[in-house]
Amino acid sequence: MTKATNFGGMRPGVRRALAIVLIATVIPASGDVITLKTGQKIEAPVLKETGAALYIDLGIDVVRIPVAKIDSRTKGPVKAKAEAAAKLKRNRIYSTGRLTAKPIKELARQFGAGVVLVQTTSGLGSGFILNVQGLCVTNYHVVEKETRIAVVVFDRDKQGKFTRRRIDKVKILALNPFFDLALLEIPVQKDLPFKPVVLTGAHDHREGDEVFAIGNPLGLERSVSRGIVSTRNRNFSGLAYIQMTAQINPGNSGGPLFNSRGEVIGVTNMGIPAGEGLGFAIPATYVKHFLDNNDAWAFDKDNPNTGFRYQDAPRRKNPKPPPTGGPGK
Repeated sequence: MTKATNFGGMRPGVRRALAIVLIATVIPASGDVITLKTGQKIEAPVLKETGAALYIDLGIDVVRIPVAKIDSRTKGPVKAKAEAAAKLKRNRIYSTGRLTAKPIKELARQFGAGVVLVQTTSGLGSGFILNVQGLCVTNYHVVEKETRIAVVVFDRDKQGKFTRRRIDKVKILALNPFFDLALLEIPVQKDLPFKPVVLTGAHDHREGDEVFAIGNPLGLERSVSRGIVSTRNRNFSGLAYIQMTAQINPGNSGGPLFNSRGEVIGVTNMGIPAGEGLGFAIPATYVKHFLDNNDAWAFDKDNPNTGFRYQDAPRRKNPKPPPTGGPGK
C-alpha cells in the first residue's frame, strides 16, 4: 500500500496528480464528494477517517486531508443512489422510504408518471401507482357505485416523447368509505412498465413545510400545484386530515400529495369551494393502514357497495313541558 501523504506537504508528483483531479474532475464515481475551503472538489473513496483527517484513495496514491481544510462532505451520486435504494422498504403492496430533497420541477418529472387519471361512467378523478404489478390508490368517492373503470397512464419514452395510454377493465380490490379510499388493480401492460411512487416513512411534516400535488383538476391532466402544510391534523368527522394551501379542485380527488423529498404524505380528497387555498388530504398513516388490511374491505362484485356505516343515534324525545301556575294550582 502506498504511504499516505499529508495534503499540505505532499510529493510533487502526487500534487500534480491531485491538481489534475481537481481541475478535470475525472474522479471515481463511487466515493464521497469533499469540498475544500479553497473551493475545489474531490470525489474519491474514503479509506479511513479520524477526528483530525480523512484518508482518501485517488487510485494512484492515498492522500491525507486535514479536517480543518474541508468545507463540506457529501455522498457521490452513485453512492447516494445506492444508499437511497437501500433505505426503501418494500412489502407486497407498496414501498416506503426517506428520499433526498430536490426542486419540485425535478420531483414532478420523476414521479409524475406514477400519477394516473381515473375514469368512470359518471366522472373522473386521480390516483397513483403503488407497485409494478399495477396496484393503484384513489378515493372511494371517485369509484363509488361504479364497476366500469379505466385509467390513463402518462409517461415519456427514452427520446423524451410524451405518451398517453388508456387502460380499460380496471378491477376494484378494496373499498373503505370511512377513510374514503379505494384500491384498484390496473392490468399489466407488457410494453408499458409502471412507475410507482414511494409512501413516506417519516411522517415528519409540520406546519409551513412545502408540499405539492399532482392530479387532473377539471380534467386538466397532469396539473401540478404547490403550497405549504397549513395544519397537519385538521379534524373532520373523527379523522385527522392534512390541511394545505395547494390548490385542489374536482378531479384532483385520489391524487398524491408529495413532500419536498417526493414522498407521498397524503391522498388529496376534498376542498372548500368558497375559500381559496383550503385543500385537504388523507394522511399516509391512514393509507398504509387501509393497504395493510385491505382484505378487511375486499370488494364484492355481487354487492358493489359493501361497507358499513354507523347509524345516527336516536333523537332524544322532548321532555313534557312544566306545569303552568304556582304550587297548588
